[in-house]
Amino acid sequence: MHTLKQAQTYIEQNRVGKRKRPAFHVTAPVGWINDPNGFSVYRNQVHLFYQYHPYSTNWGPMHWGHVVSSDMIKWEELPVALAPDQAYDHAGVYSGSALETPEGHALVYTSVEEKEDGDGNKTVYQTQSLAIGDGENYHKVPENPVILGNQLPEDFNQSDFRDPKVWFEDGKYWLVAGNLSKDKHGQIVLFSSEDLRHWQYENVLAGDEDGVIGKMWECPDFFKLDGQHVLITSPQNMSAAAYEFHNGHNAVYFVGHYNKEKHTFDKGCPHALDYGLDFYAPQTTQLPDGRRILVAWMKSWDSLAVADGQEWQGMMSLPRELSLENEQLIQRPIRELSDYHANKLEFSGIIGKSFKIIEGVSGRQIDMTLRLSGNAYTSFTIDLAVGVNHYTRFIFNRHLNTIEVDRTYSGLQADLNCQRKMTVTPSDNIELRFILDSHSIELFVNDGEKVVSTEIPTPLDSQKIRFVSDGETKLSLIKYDIIIP
Repeated sequence: MHTLKQAQTYIEQNRVGKRKRPAFHVTAPVGWINDPNGFSVYRNQVHLFYQYHPYSTNWGPMHWGHVVSSDMIKWEELPVALAPDQAYDHAGVYSGSALETPEGHALVYTSVEEKEDGDGNKTVYQTQSLAIGDGENYHKVPENPVILGNQLPEDFNQSDFRDPKVWFEDGKYWLVAGNLSKDKHGQIVLFSSEDLRHWQYENVLAGDEDGVIGKMWECPDFFKLDGQHVLITSPQNMSAAAYEFHNGHNAVYFVGHYNKEKHTFDKGCPHALDYGLDFYAPQTTQLPDGRRILVAWMKSWDSLAVADGQEWQGMMSLPRELSLENEQLIQRPIRELSDYHANKLEFSGIIGKSFKIIEGVSGRQIDMTLRLSGNAYTSFTIDLAVGVNHYTRFIFNRHLNTIEVDRTYSGLQADLNCQRKMTVTPSDNIELRFILDSHSIELFVNDGEKVVSTEIPTPLDSQKIRFVSDGETKLSLIKYDIIIP
């Protein structure tokens, strides 16, 4: 077992300096992180937890790391919230969620136990457990685990039963979790409770009856948005289809109708949440002002290389504001980012067939919006984080209506996925908003119509940005530095 004290002592002795990590994307002080957990508002502050293994840059026995913020840009590190220190969770405190309750800040997580028989065969048990705290210190309740695998229907898989998302509605607590059906297809199961400790199984909220949407459905989230219901989940081992679902472990959303009496969700077709190389396990919360905010792990299970000497691994995406337009999920950077804008620079001109570097347009902590117009070109290229031997390239093809990202020359020294391509709405005008933070690039297309999130291991002295087109393109540009005091 691993204790909170051991984890915190290790962190204090091995902490990585903030200047070696991204400025406004959440990372661990040292070690590995993956899924965001417990994204919630408690006592008027935004809390974000994450799957955490402090002892190396590889996945290991899971803890819950913890940060807090008033604006989701500047984050304050808090002590590790949970460690695998009980018999029922000694193999890991896996992903879960949180909410404010009359008892305090409630964390609901997957507790993992391994048991070995006389022949050395191990069986994994995934159950759901509860911890209550004051926003900094948390205690696991004596009733744990509060949901057992045997509360599922008899033919459902009890070893793949995880990632609870909890909320309060109509006088009850509700919880969805990922599970495998008797046919080993992904599904989301729904529970209800009066007190967070005694839970009743309700139904399969939604599932993959045909087994074509990956396998296990991880990290579900279910909420109402702009008058409709949205289900988000992360299917494992999903096959690509045309320009969709290329990450193997994908993040998808469904928009549909929820039948409260039958506890079923008419989910419609899956849609990709992000088209980059690094995005998984998104989770949302609702702010007091009504905004629905999403954050995700900006990493891929199949692209886990880390730069030599780097003692942290993985980061969270920039939080995004969600809305629905014609049943399409629109994702925009949180508006609080503009509070950190500085050194505004504007440019308007023509880009042609020679690489152009615009004076003042450079940097690795920037917010830059491009507007391309005209019909005298086919292909427009933007290279970011450009150095002597490095760059990450984005190509917009106006005739094919595609955008491609290519990080082959970003500094990777491993054989990882480097290219992704997606379609965009046909138009002779397109808006591209790039947000860079040292080790990442997030591209928001046409005010959040589609998003591309990609980690880059490029040395920080690679600061230049360049543009080129195969014909005359009118470029309008606004660029800000992002300065975090």
